[in-house]
Amino acid sequence: MARPVIAMLTDFGTRDHYAGTMKGVVLGICPDATLVDISHDVPAHDVLAGALELSAACPYFPSGTIFLAVVDPGVGSSRRGIAAEAGDFRFVAPDNGVLTAVLDEHPPKRVVELTERKYARPTVSRTFEGRDRFAPAAAWLAKGIDLTALGRPAGAIHRLEIPQPLVESDRIEGEVVRVDHFGNLVTNIRRKTFETLAAGPLDIRAGGHEVLRVVSTYADAPPGEVCALFGSTDHLEIAASGASAAVKLDLRRGAAVHVARRA
Repeated sequence: MARPVIAMLTDFGTRDHYAGTMKGVVLGICPDATLVDISHDVPAHDVLAGALELSAACPYFPSGTIFLAVVDPGVGSSRRGIAAEAGDFRFVAPDNGVLTAVLDEHPPKRVVELTERKYARPTVSRTFEGRDRFAPAAAWLAKGIDLTALGRPAGAIHRLEIPQPLVESDRIEGEVVRVDHFGNLVTNIRRKTFETLAAGPLDIRAGGHEVLRVVSTYADAPPGEVCALFGSTDHLEIAASGASAAVKLDLRRGAAVHVARRA
């Protein structure tokens, strides 16, 4: 029988003990779990960034994976903890929208509120629910309990407004939604949306900067040149060959990206 997989995403970083402590809690309950770090470097308190990183990683995990996503600026507040089943996966997270992107792709089959105290640690810290509430819930799911054992049905859950491009017959108005470690500006324009304009020359601009060419891979552009391409998530990226497009263009998340047919 395959070992259960728990994939972790947080904004905790790796300097402090937080991420490692959550792993210790999980293994104390389910020693057979395989723990995978998606990332612990989500910008602090940035729920939208966490939602997009989770969505980018999720499709590549084996069926049955449990995702433990803790990006939680509302820790200790009245916001709820939830567990959800969607597609072939289960998710444990705060009810703050961090699951929005994955649940947009795979509508949830079941969502429960984490109300059953026997599946949490005996004392729940107001400042570290990742350790005391979310990690135990994920571990008990990995150990084999049914999702419904964790608590009552959650009803409506919080969703984020994830920016969507404006698409017209001759133009697309999108924006940068992620800046990756290399400074690539990942947009909300999918390849299939871009291809509706692909016949003929295009005017591509990022934050007002003209992008001269669309390439297949970063190395197809001369060193330092700003270009456009489709990255691993099949979204349009603005990149600089061998450099950071974010630094070179002084752009960040929210920067406007314009694609239009040339007159």
